Amino acid sequence: MGVLNVTPDSFSDGGKYLDAEAAVAHGRRLLEEGADILDVGGESSRPGARAVAEDEELRRILPILRAFNDVPVSVDTRRPAVMRAALAEGASMINDIEALTAPGALEAVAASDCGVCLMHKQGDPETMQKDPQYQDVVLEVLNYLKGRVEVCEQKKISKERIVIDPGFGFGKTLAHNLKLLKELRAFAALGVPVLAGWSRKSSLGAITGRPAGERLAASLAAALLAAQHGAKILRVHDVRETRDAIAVMQAMENA
Repeated sequence: MGVLNVTPDSFSDGGKYLDAEAAVAHGRRLLEEGADILDVGGESSRPGARAVAEDEELRRILPILRAFNDVPVSVDTRRPAVMRAALAEGASMINDIEALTAPGALEAVAASDCGVCLMHKQGDPETMQKDPQYQDVVLEVLNYLKGRVEVCEQKKISKERIVIDPGFGFGKTLAHNLKLLKELRAFAALGVPVLAGWSRKSSLGAITGRPAGERLAASLAAALLAAQHGAKILRVHDVRETRDAIAVMQAMENA
């Protein structure tokens, strides 16, 4: 899954692709490098990010969706109205950091045949990293996602359409994130694919001491570890390099 942020304030590439023409060009590049899915976001969810107006989010993403109506596109949004507009433009998946908890979100997805990614987070982006607390981070995140999958099934959103994301970096300390990565196979027990998003995140900066633009090696290591621990979808900024790393791992496994 290649990341395409059309925002001015995303933590790694904020502002680089706010212009629609630049965003489309970057999306084409990600596809050429081997992305299976483009994940388009019009509102930053980085730690400390503030919400944007719904009409501004739509203004940012709709031209991108119209340019990529022939490829699988995921829309990273938490707003039901944006979900409905994106699906009307042909989006293939909704990637919701709030796991369809907003009023009307379940209905928006249920009315379509799209895929959906349900993510766990603790708190809101503006404050979520201030002091996240868990008794047992793996059990609590697992139980939350299990409950959200069950609610989706009750609303006639079948398991075949669902992906889950433990939400690395969303209301978690470095220790929480590493524990979730180490125990990632536990999430496969829910019977749906697991998505992992570690690319360039601050946890990698905490480990390596490097800024976001210098975290490629760390991102590749995290992607390989996530894949080895059961992730089926990797959400990344650096598609070509991640593809190469995965190819080497798979060649060894198949030797």
